[in-house]
Amino acid sequence: MSTASAHHRKSWAAAPAGFYEAEAAGLRWLGEAQPHGGARVVEVRGVGADHIDLARLHPARPTADAAEALGRELAVTHGMGAPAFGSPPAGWAGDAWIGRQQQSNEPTATWGLFYAEQRVRPFVRRALDRGHLDASGAGVVDRVCDRLASGDFDDARPPARIHGDLWSGNVVFTADGAVLIDPAAHGGHGLTDLAMLALFGCPGLGRISAAYEEAAGLAPGWRELVELHQLHPLAVHASSHGPAYAVQLVEASRTFA
Repeated sequence: MSTASAHHRKSWAAAPAGFYEAEAAGLRWLGEAQPHGGARVVEVRGVGADHIDLARLHPARPTADAAEALGRELAVTHGMGAPAFGSPPAGWAGDAWIGRQQQSNEPTATWGLFYAEQRVRPFVRRALDRGHLDASGAGVVDRVCDRLASGDFDDARPPARIHGDLWSGNVVFTADGAVLIDPAAHGGHGLTDLAMLALFGCPGLGRISAAYEEAAGLAPGWRELVELHQLHPLAVHASSHGPAYAVQLVEASRTFA
């Protein structure tokens, strides 16, 4: 049976201007990798100011083969590249969203500077303002951001075409393999997608990671940096979901402060 035999409409009456257009642009941009062996993404059937129509998917039991394939395919998608770190997907300009929280997509020369200033610090400030994070904890994260911005964690890898919100809920296993949904796509570092899968868990994570490592040619020691790439989703959740995530954020930051 086809995984796209019908369409599904997502609608949010309070959606800010551009919300669904940005999602559609991200899906289409990621989807450009499919003919080259990249990860499958859900097909966009239509988009409007307050809705997006997507091909209906039929979930199936995850398999080891599907997990391994996803790891290889994700490496291909990342390898399609982006104009710069922080670049928005083709067809979209300006800010976008992760979940329902806004975040910027300003092209930046280095990954560390982009990640610190556009992915971690804005959400740390929101968490602090909302009382979910105290000043001492924010200071720990800020020290890591200073190191990021100065280039301490930059490497030679070029900007990757990443999903940007790749927790397990945005990976739908079907009879035909894994399909990605709901991206916050931008030019970033490939480890960020793997780190989010690891943070919230995903069926076959070990096989996904091993297949990705081989296909992407990751340097030894990459696993030691996974927590660094989890600071963004932890900061997002500290802002929106409360102090428990703030505790995780600060603990992860101490490793690199």
